[in-house]
Amino acid sequence: GCPVVKLLDVLGDKWSIIIVRDIFLGKKKFGDFLVSRERISTTVLTSRLELLKTNQIIDSVTNLKDKKVKIYYLTDKGIDLFPVIYEMFYWGMRSFKTGIKLHPNGIVTFMGVKGMSSDQVINESQKKYLKIRSSILN
Repeated sequence: GCPVVKLLDVLGDKWSIIIVRDIFLGKKKFGDFLVSRERISTTVLTSRLELLKTNQIIDSVTNLKDKKVKIYYLTDKGIDLFPVIYEMFYWGMRSFKTGIKLHPNGIVTFMGVKGMSSDQVINESQKKYLKIRSSILN
């Protein structure tokens, strides 16, 4: 019954949190996730998408142009994870200074925020994603 244990059951593996991060960074389709630098396998991707969907962190809609393609998006519960991902990012930057290469979208999302407080960055990023999700759902 511990909330931390439940969180780790859903997000405690490398892939689940990377998928949520990637959706924040603009990935929407199954194939988008497969080309991530981390190189997730199709089997793992399928299982993690289902796990995240079952736990209402993500959802999907059918692409209107191609009915075979699903468009994945974050639910409100998934959007609420942004502060966690943000803090994990900065903790990783402080703790593992060597060898980190940022994706261009990650630089914009996490590094292009000079002069803003963490709370402002988190708030603006969540608002920005709500607009993206709105365009997916409309």
